[in-house]
This record gives sequence, structure tokens and C-alpha cells, in this order.
Amino acid sequence: MAEPQLTVEPEFQYSSLFAQAQTAVAGMWLFLAQECVFFGGMILTWVYARYWNEAGFDAGASHTVLWIGSVNVGILVTSSFVFACALLFVRAGQVRLTALALLGVIVLGSVFLLLKGYEWHLDFVAHNWVNDPDFPVKGPLEGGAKLFWTFYWVGTVLHAAHMVVGIGLVAYVLRRTLRRQFTPTYHVPIEVVGIFWGFVDIVWILLWPLIYLIGRLP
Repeated sequence: MAEPQLTVEPEFQYSSLFAQAQTAVAGMWLFLAQECVFFGGMILTWVYARYWNEAGFDAGASHTVLWIGSVNVGILVTSSFVFACALLFVRAGQVRLTALALLGVIVLGSVFLLLKGYEWHLDFVAHNWVNDPDFPVKGPLEGGAKLFWTFYWVGTVLHAAHMVVGIGLVAYVLRRTLRRQFTPTYHVPIEVVGIFWGFVDIVWILLWPLIYLIGRLP
């Protein structure tokens, strides 16, 4: 049975909850449009640089930790599914299930970051840092390999920063959910955060082959 909900009124600058929801969703898509320009430019530059340094990039990619990158793909895909469940639950008026699903997203996102942090530790131990005198790739491929690792660090650190923001946003809507500030007819903050979370997941899915797969394939 659906749990009782408080009546939600629109903010003073909106004529209705529908107008408020449409504005919030449009604002998030506008924000993600500029994020696409940013990440898209980085990925295109990555692909272009690899085209001219294929052997060096392959040599650099061979030193990445494939299992962590692959497990993290599964974690983020699962988190998106759990977030979709949260939307279904809030639309059904199930506050407790919505809160549990959002908490699950936070846990999965945190596990992703913990694994990523462990991977960075392994990268440092393996001297996969462009200024490290013991950088593992030497000879004519060293320049391309270092360029690969430059893209690796920039891409993964920026993605992790977006993950931290995403977890903070999910925690925010979880707090509001526990306070019963959403109803089956108004829960646009959860939808907006879900759009951002899905975008962050897609970015990692795009980075995964660039970092871990290309160069390992026969």
C-alpha cells in the first residue's frame, strides 16, 4: 500500500509543479550539453592522439588494471538500474523502498570510488606516472605511453570528481525522501539527479574501452 505523502506546492516563481519540473529537467539537460562538449572534446583528442601514437598508447594501456576497470563498469550499470527502481518506487508512493534504492546507489558509487582509489594506488606502485624516472615503458614507445597515461589521469580524475558530486546529489534527494518531501506526482529532483547519474555512468562506459580494451585486443 502506498504510504501517505505531504502536499507539495511549487516554488513562488512557478505557476505550477509541472512548470517547475519542466524548468528543472531542461536546466539539467542544458548543463549536460556543455558537459558533453567538454568530455567529447577530451575523448576526441584522446582518439586523435592515439591515431598518431598507436603503438605507444597500446604499450601504456597494457599496464592498466583491467579487472578493476571492468568491475567498475558492472557497478555503475547496476547503480543505474537501482536508480531506475528508485524512480519506480517513488512513483508508486513507496517511500521506504525509494530510500533504500537511493541508499543502494550511494553504496555502489562509493564502492566504485574505493576501487578506483585502489587502482590509482596500484598505478603509483607500478610507476605509471609520467614524471616517474622508473616509468615502465622505455625506448621509442615511451612518449606515446606517457601521453596515454596523461589522458588516463586527466580522464579518471575528472570522472571521479563527477562521481563525488553525483553521490552528494543522491544523498541530497535521499534526505528529502526520508523527510517525505516527494509525492507520486512530484519527484522531479530525483529525476534530475537520475539524469546526471546516468550521464556519469555513460562517460565511464566510453572511457572503459579507451583505457582498458583498445590495445589489448588482438
